[in-house]
Amino acid sequence: MTDNLTHYRCPACGGTLEFNSRVQKLKCPYCDTEVDIEALKTLNSDTAAEENSELKGGTSFTEEELAKTESYECESCGGQIVVPYGTGAMSCPFCGNAQVVPKEFSGTLRPDFIVPFKLDKQQVKTQYFRHLEGKHFLPKVFRDQNHINEIRGVYVPYWLFNSQVHADLRFKCEKVQRSEDANFVYKRHLYYSVRRKGSLCFKDVPADASTKMPDDLMDSLEPFNAQEGVAYNPAYLSGYLANRYDQDYTLLLPRVQGRMFNSTVDAFSATVRGYDSVSLVEQQASFQQQTFRYGLFPVWLLTTKWQGKRFTFAMNGQTGKFVGNLPRDDRAYYQTLVLLSVIFSILGTFLAYVFLLTEE
Repeated sequence: MTDNLTHYRCPACGGTLEFNSRVQKLKCPYCDTEVDIEALKTLNSDTAAEENSELKGGTSFTEEELAKTESYECESCGGQIVVPYGTGAMSCPFCGNAQVVPKEFSGTLRPDFIVPFKLDKQQVKTQYFRHLEGKHFLPKVFRDQNHINEIRGVYVPYWLFNSQVHADLRFKCEKVQRSEDANFVYKRHLYYSVRRKGSLCFKDVPADASTKMPDDLMDSLEPFNAQEGVAYNPAYLSGYLANRYDQDYTLLLPRVQGRMFNSTVDAFSATVRGYDSVSLVEQQASFQQQTFRYGLFPVWLLTTKWQGKRFTFAMNGQTGKFVGNLPRDDRAYYQTLVLLSVIFSILGTFLAYVFLLTEE
């Protein structure tokens, strides 16, 4: 299918404006003209009434839909852009201009808020090389500057959940009293049933809502500060990739409730003190006053392949937290071990020879 794209033209030179994280404005990469995003609100196709509508949700997507691609015509050069289903912002592969797909974030798919990027690509590179420090057996490709230029900024969709958790927990606790006389050591085991009952309130517990993003990687980027979010405006997407959610909040609710419950158990367990052993034997929980909202969080991504394996690194575009596993160059590692073995062997032989000369 084809559909309309949007890009923001520079009022000075006609180039495509992109959101600049340093100045928090749209900025022209050609003439450096800056445009305040607030000034673009009147250009939004979505109405203010939609911003105040009831919380969206309940939109589910089939596997067939998620596997589809969509085709758009670039407004700058007329080239056909083919992207995965649900992509809301991208760059044209022919002319490089930033493009936004308004329909992907309209109506019930419109985010309640967006946290704009605060850190730029240069800061990502700095964090990346800091992440490599001390990795002596890292394959050379990971230190290649050209390789680092492949990093991309992506707005990742998240559901944020609020809830009050009522929990009733019972613990089996044990104290061991020790005493001794001239002949024996005595141990007395005392057992207690300890109960903890109460409530905890959770606010903005996040869960990424895109099947394209690994949950463990996104979880490790937390925390995000949703309080720094601003009202959604598609201008923030210009110059970045963006995906709308493809997992409804109802699918993620059990995982989030599990996180809330585990945190509640940890908090209550921390109050059971003064025992030699503590074990949880009964647990009940209920969730009340549950609400949720939908937002976009900034993430820098770098995905690369080495020896047939895919390695993904990510940085929180708001806080700078950097995560990602690094491979070991086994060939270099074992070559180093062999070299060290030879060196120590020669050194040992030399010391033994010196010792024999000394003995004589």
